[in-house]
Amino acid sequence: MSSVTSMVQSVDWLAIAPPTIAAAVALVVLVADLFLPAARKPLLGWVATAGLALAALSLLPLLNGDRRTFCLTAHPDVCSYVADPFALVIQFLVLAGALLTALLSIDTIKDHDLPTGEYWFLLLSSAAGAALLPASRDLATLVIALEVASLPAFALVGLRRGDRLSSEAALKFFLSSVAATAVMLLGVSFLYAATGSVHLSRVAHTLTDLPDPRLATLASAGVALTLVGFAFKTAAVPFHFWVPDTYVGAPLPIAAYLSVIGKAVGFSGLILVTVQGFPSYADVWGPALAVLAALTMTIGNVAALRQDPHRAHSAVRLLAWSSVGQAGYLLVPIAAAGYADDPAHAIGSTVAYALMYGAVNLGAFAIAALVARTRPANRITDYRGLYARRPLAALALGFFLLCLAGLPPGIIGLFAKVTVFSAAVDAGLAWLAVVMAVNVVIALYYYLQWTAVLFRGAEATEQGAEATEGSSAHEARPAALTTAIALATVLGVALSGAPQLVLRFASGALL
Repeated sequence: MSSVTSMVQSVDWLAIAPPTIAAAVALVVLVADLFLPAARKPLLGWVATAGLALAALSLLPLLNGDRRTFCLTAHPDVCSYVADPFALVIQFLVLAGALLTALLSIDTIKDHDLPTGEYWFLLLSSAAGAALLPASRDLATLVIALEVASLPAFALVGLRRGDRLSSEAALKFFLSSVAATAVMLLGVSFLYAATGSVHLSRVAHTLTDLPDPRLATLASAGVALTLVGFAFKTAAVPFHFWVPDTYVGAPLPIAAYLSVIGKAVGFSGLILVTVQGFPSYADVWGPALAVLAALTMTIGNVAALRQDPHRAHSAVRLLAWSSVGQAGYLLVPIAAAGYADDPAHAIGSTVAYALMYGAVNLGAFAIAALVARTRPANRITDYRGLYARRPLAALALGFFLLCLAGLPPGIIGLFAKVTVFSAAVDAGLAWLAVVMAVNVVIALYYYLQWTAVLFRGAEATEQGAEATEGSSAHEARPAALTTAIALATVLGVALSGAPQLVLRFASGALL
């Protein structure tokens, strides 16, 4: 009996509270949807929003130290779930981003007549998986968390029933993600065969000294395939092809969710497997990620530059390609970690950049959702004269675009880019720093071009339509959407006033 008892692992419920609360509220919403009459179903949105806020607040008791659970009984330091500073910061980014997405979604569900219960259940389920991933410390839990975050997202993308664009987007996203998962699982199985363990700390220890050359070959293949799988998830080139069509076909809040939370999930997983799982293969993944970073930022920015402002959905396409370019910047410090003596410091740069990017990119998508209420085609030309119609919205979008470009008054964007740039220089990757500098200049053009459109006068032929739009806009101001825009703006302005706070916050996220 005592031997059976020793096999039972104790569960630290406080440590796993953030993803557990999100998952529990998802089930509550799904069951409540069965019993609520149609007129009362909007309440589910506020229940979901409150659940995400509660999950984020549950991070507070965890701030005073590392907590571990689901550990091996014979080796209590080898655990599957670790609530360390890195996990907590990424969980904060995920849950705060999901909370803003929920606020964006409340009006979108009503406007597009989306199935309420299913939408909130899927969003909360995905958020639960995304919150689980940064705390995962074994390859099996990592893959499961990644799929729990991804699978509901496929359904969310295709939730606009009868919409051809939505169905195509969901199919493309599903097929590419399934391919990524298959490749990643093959890599994980090779690593398990070579090392005899799935826990990252044990994998790292075993990889340093593999006795059999055949096992070393198998492990090298496993490392490569696992990295390819995560490259799909982060939308790194050449695994980025699903991004523009998926963002255009998805409901706008879900496009915003994928651009921020989807990336946070992919990058946190990539950081964990490289820095904690494969440090002995840094001479392989360091150069590979540096090349991927250069390709990703260049192709993303050049494609964004070529967007036709008159094309339908060009605003969302530009944000989609911009997010691919931003993914390239996020890859730079991870690549630098492969060369650096102190990889944890480089990882802090990626976390700092992700926090900045999350706030301002969600804000930009929120303004796009606001404009789409009256201009469903969402062309960049539809933003012409936005300052005359909605001055506060135009100023907010201008600020978000300047943050993404890294120009004042978006000081936080400039600060984050300098942090990433210095990580590359410190690691001796001067060529990558030069590529990044060129890409920042390329991105300036399309961000400033869109910003200028906001403040131009409207065409004479548009005056009547804009007057009608202006009057209808004053009649119906979506409260939840306005709140999301206000929160993102306040956060961006506060961070631009004290950008060092982000780095200090992120420096606590070192592995």
